[in-house]
Amino acid sequence: MPTDEYRLERLSNGQRLVTEKLDRLRSVCMGFWIPAGSRDEPTPLVGTTHFIEHLLFKGSSKYTAEEIAQIFDTLGGELNASTSREYVVVYGRFLDDQLPLAMDVMTDMLLTPAFTDLDREREVVLEEIAMVEDSPQDLIHDVLAEVVLDGHRLAHPILGTRESISSASEEDIRAYHRERFQFDDMVVAAAGNIDHEELGRLLLERHSSADGSNPQRSTSAPQMSPRRHFLSKETEQMHVCLGGIGMARDDDRRFQLSVLDSLFGGSLSSRLFQEVREKRGLVYSVYSFSSLYQETGLSGIYFGCRPERLESVMETVGRELLRLVKEPVPADELQRAKEHLKGRMILGLESTSSRMTRLGKGVLTETEILSLDELAQRIDAVTSEQVLELAAQVYRPGALSVVGIGADDDQFNKAVPENCLAGLI
Repeated sequence: MPTDEYRLERLSNGQRLVTEKLDRLRSVCMGFWIPAGSRDEPTPLVGTTHFIEHLLFKGSSKYTAEEIAQIFDTLGGELNASTSREYVVVYGRFLDDQLPLAMDVMTDMLLTPAFTDLDREREVVLEEIAMVEDSPQDLIHDVLAEVVLDGHRLAHPILGTRESISSASEEDIRAYHRERFQFDDMVVAAAGNIDHEELGRLLLERHSSADGSNPQRSTSAPQMSPRRHFLSKETEQMHVCLGGIGMARDDDRRFQLSVLDSLFGGSLSSRLFQEVREKRGLVYSVYSFSSLYQETGLSGIYFGCRPERLESVMETVGRELLRLVKEPVPADELQRAKEHLKGRMILGLESTSSRMTRLGKGVLTETEILSLDELAQRIDAVTSEQVLELAAQVYRPGALSVVGIGADDDQFNKAVPENCLAGLI
């Protein structure tokens, strides 16, 4: 069973190192967490963070792109990365005795990327943007963020736009990398059969000076007025999101929000799944979601349906929203949501990658790293009254914006008239 014991240290170069030793394993997952995301980009350079994430794999001062791929294939491991609105993580999984080689490759990628094949990789990113534009179930989340977080940097699309990626110069990309990808500002997290002292020594050997810039992020709460927005695209389904301002990641009510999402649209037994899909067969996909950021958040509902069913789905979702914000949650339903949430968390922490993510994200975002027992206690402490009060704030129908993607705006306007949700309260 997981030990939930970790070690956190600030090295002499200013870098934060956090590890969890699982000596029953023969593998390690190590990640470099970089405090740069799409929210940190100036508007003309939207998408630069994600673009750099791609370019890190295209070669460094010591390794070509092919050599990087070959080395990790030889290690029998995995090398990957992801970019979010608030951070980048570059991570690898490998056998424990391959730590020095994995460290050398990954740090060289991060510190001295060659930025070769820039125009070729630019085309790859443009293809990725095109792929999302052809996937309305993904695209609609960016549309919702733009509407709800209107004018806020958190609304920046992580991939950027065709215009911003096409015009980004090598000079701009290198300057952004120098500013935001300072080695000493990164959090290094590792889980598995790892020796904390050895990992610290290898990091200091690679970069011993404390010259990070510790970039500060400008924070401000977004101002939102509920509105309706439609994007016309040739699609078979009508894709719809309802959403509004959520909560910051350090909000004490985040465990209440997790329970709320679990019972409302986060499981097979959730209200939305049962009422909209199982009982009426109106959709294939329907769920609720919440994203927590430094100073605010975004919560909402997604579903996709055939255009002629949109009115019926909106009516059903509207009734469930009204019930959510008006009626206390029955004890058995609340307990079921809690058990689902605890089970999902425990199962999720049975891999080195998920445990590394728990550590690295917690340290980088300066949020509590709780043990499984502590997490369970926080979830068990949530009451029906708290869920009802929070639902009335987060999912109050009159405070939600509605966005849609589909081929028929007339059908959307008919099913989703202006202020259609305000009439529920």
